[in-house]
Amino acid sequence: MVTTSVDSNSSDEDGQSQLSLGTAAARNLATTTKSVPQMQGITSRWLLRLLPWVQVPGGTYRVNRRLSHTLGDGRIEFVTTGAEVRVIPAELGELPLLRDFGDSGVLDALADRFVQREYAAGELIAEAGRPAGHLFLIAHGKATKLAPGPYDEQSVVEVLADGAHFGDQAIAAPEADWSYSLKAVTACTVLALRRQDFDEVAQGSEELRGHLRRRAELPRQRRRNAEGEAAIEVASGHTGEPAVAGTFVDYELAPREYELSVAQTVLRVHSRVADLYNEPMNQVEQQLRLTVEALRERQEHELINNREFGLLHNADLKQRIHTRSGPPTPDDLDELLATVWKDPGLILAHPKAIAAFGRECNRRGVHPDAVDVQGHSVPAWRGVPIFPCNKIPVTGARTSSIMVLRTGEAAQGVIGLHRTGVEDEYEPGLSVRFMGIDEKAIISYLVSAYYSAAVLVPDALGILENVEVGH
Repeated sequence: MVTTSVDSNSSDEDGQSQLSLGTAAARNLATTTKSVPQMQGITSRWLLRLLPWVQVPGGTYRVNRRLSHTLGDGRIEFVTTGAEVRVIPAELGELPLLRDFGDSGVLDALADRFVQREYAAGELIAEAGRPAGHLFLIAHGKATKLAPGPYDEQSVVEVLADGAHFGDQAIAAPEADWSYSLKAVTACTVLALRRQDFDEVAQGSEELRGHLRRRAELPRQRRRNAEGEAAIEVASGHTGEPAVAGTFVDYELAPREYELSVAQTVLRVHSRVADLYNEPMNQVEQQLRLTVEALRERQEHELINNREFGLLHNADLKQRIHTRSGPPTPDDLDELLATVWKDPGLILAHPKAIAAFGRECNRRGVHPDAVDVQGHSVPAWRGVPIFPCNKIPVTGARTSSIMVLRTGEAAQGVIGLHRTGVEDEYEPGLSVRFMGIDEKAIISYLVSAYYSAAVLVPDALGILENVEVGH
């Protein structure tokens, strides 16, 4: 005889006796419905989806350009390779000290002696009264030339920006001091040439020394007017074919080459896990799926931030602009679109920058457009869609950048570079290679992604810098 006893003390939350099997106990006999492993770090990765990708079979992509620089405009021009800036040697002829000096070998030697420096906003580049031992070329940013004012305060003498120079006359004088201070208004990229380096190049060039002597005598040779003032040469009302300043255009002798970069990791899975815990989901597949997602996120981060080929560092200096007041306004985005006015394709911004732009639109009663892209409704400005990208950094000062791109090889725009058809390819440009099983029964897979990006011509990429995203 079998007897069954029921615990009369079993009760529910209300103190009532339990009359049926509880869910906690029932779950011991049930098979739960599971989701695949979730990963919060997965983003939309619009840049990877929208960039046209170009196959690079040899692993290196060369961008051939015409080297263009304007002589006689008073501005010095530079070439950039990633975050590295170099002055075009022939552009040193824009300096009054080297005007009409034509020895390209000496100019090359001087250009090689310049050292790149970075100054934060508010930092002094040169201080009045101190020895003037450098020639400064402002590659990017804005600085003010300051002099002591009449009431014990600094007065702004001149504002210097991209292509301006400071200290060319002082560097030729053996014992000169700065007559003015030079202070960075925004973050500045400056090329500096020491007086010692200038003197070393001059010591090795008789032609340069003769040019400097002639320039020193030039003021005494100039014609004077009736009042004894130096004559101002003016040409007006002329006819015929007078000589005018021209533009020197040539192919770049050392074109930029982009080598494919790689992001790699080794995925390890214990064989016991792969053998025993593969139902209802394949453990290796899920591990691999999340690893690939992490690699693709890193790939987009590198395409934005890498100092060699990242877009933030490869924008031409003349393609970088600043906001008028701080937060991104409709006027600022109009200025940004003007930098890539030939068929702009997309705008990339951090979600916080997009929110800041939305607040400025609301303040003015302006409503951005909305366009459909691959089934998604995204905001747009002047018909150009604005895509979120959390890989664009936000600084501790709550500032960020907004980029506008023209894409495609045929449009001379921004392109992605990859190599497809590699061994054990899992996705285009990404391979998963079996590495074996070690003595601890751990299975290893090498996961590799090959990629890079190239800006074919400078006006394909524009950046709005120092965008304030705080409230």
